Amino acid sequence: MHSPESNHIIVGMSGGVDSSVAALLLKEQGHRVSGLFMKNWDEDDGEPYCTAQQDLEDAAKVCEKIGIDLHTANFAAEYWDDVFSAFLREYKAGRTPNPDVLCNREIKFKQFARYAEALGADRTATGHYARIASRDTGLKLLKGIDAAKDQSYFLQALNIGQLATVLFPLGDMEKTEVRRIARKQGFHNQGKKDSTGICFIGERRFRDFLHRYLPHNPGPMVDEAGATVGEHIGLPYYTRGQRQGLAVGGLAGRKEAPWYVLDKDMTANRLVVTQDPAALYNDELTASNLNWLGEPPPLPLRCTAKVRHRQLDQAAFVSADEPGRVTVRFDSPQRAITPGQYVCFYDGDVCLGGGVIESFSSLAPNGPVHE
Repeated sequence: MHSPESNHIIVGMSGGVDSSVAALLLKEQGHRVSGLFMKNWDEDDGEPYCTAQQDLEDAAKVCEKIGIDLHTANFAAEYWDDVFSAFLREYKAGRTPNPDVLCNREIKFKQFARYAEALGADRTATGHYARIASRDTGLKLLKGIDAAKDQSYFLQALNIGQLATVLFPLGDMEKTEVRRIARKQGFHNQGKKDSTGICFIGERRFRDFLHRYLPHNPGPMVDEAGATVGEHIGLPYYTRGQRQGLAVGGLAGRKEAPWYVLDKDMTANRLVVTQDPAALYNDELTASNLNWLGEPPPLPLRCTAKVRHRQLDQAAFVSADEPGRVTVRFDSPQRAITPGQYVCFYDGDVCLGGGVIESFSSLAPNGPVHE
């Protein structure tokens, strides 16, 4: 049995409060701890949205205060090849990708783990709000205790092997406790806001960022009946359920009510919009690129699922479609199911895995009851 100090743990340091406290806790437990700051975006260092240099400085200050070494690595080429290129392909295809899920699989838990191992790490750790537990059937990924901060949704595309050597020191903690510890320690970043930008791209104005990489191909904006109500700047710049930035208003004979993106007609280059919020709800989706965290469960399966990170778990019935594809039927209609995003499956607190949403639809009235 290894003593704590014989374990060399390398913590992914982002410059934020979560990874800072994670490193501190491991050091206090007696482990030999180092930090690793990952730079994964080389362009735009001079732009006001890019915080990479500030984040590195924040990470360095914390590591110095804790008394641990900080390594740096540049995975920009890997990020571009394995995450960002797929991100752009999805947008060009009219879908709305979630690069954070891919980033975790390809960068934070693959490239980072390899680099840490080369530095002599026995294990790695991150500031994710999630837990890992050993059950009779093997390792399981569990939700973090803090329901508002749980990040298991973003970890659904990992494999059990990637979970076997990682630690999540914050999984049993509330965010308020993490900030309290940071204040007590006098961390300068104790009040730093949580990152909400694209993984490793930072707090940029998202549409401004996309303008640099996606073509402008304007076309008609139409209602459900096909009547033109405006013009869009290019289908990749919109996502299902979106309300802001449509610039539709003051139309003769139309009620003064918000417009929402309902769908995209890629063939005709038309953006379909609606003033009926109920039209955004569907109770069925198909998903592919499935990833099960462990042995695939027998299908059909009764479980809960969610189609976005902050959504509450929703009762659902998952059935096999064609190979590598499932149909998910929700007990209650879900708002703005969006192709390209991920559906994540749960059994209580256990994250079972998930897949990429391909399409959405609604069951006919008086459709089948799912038991």
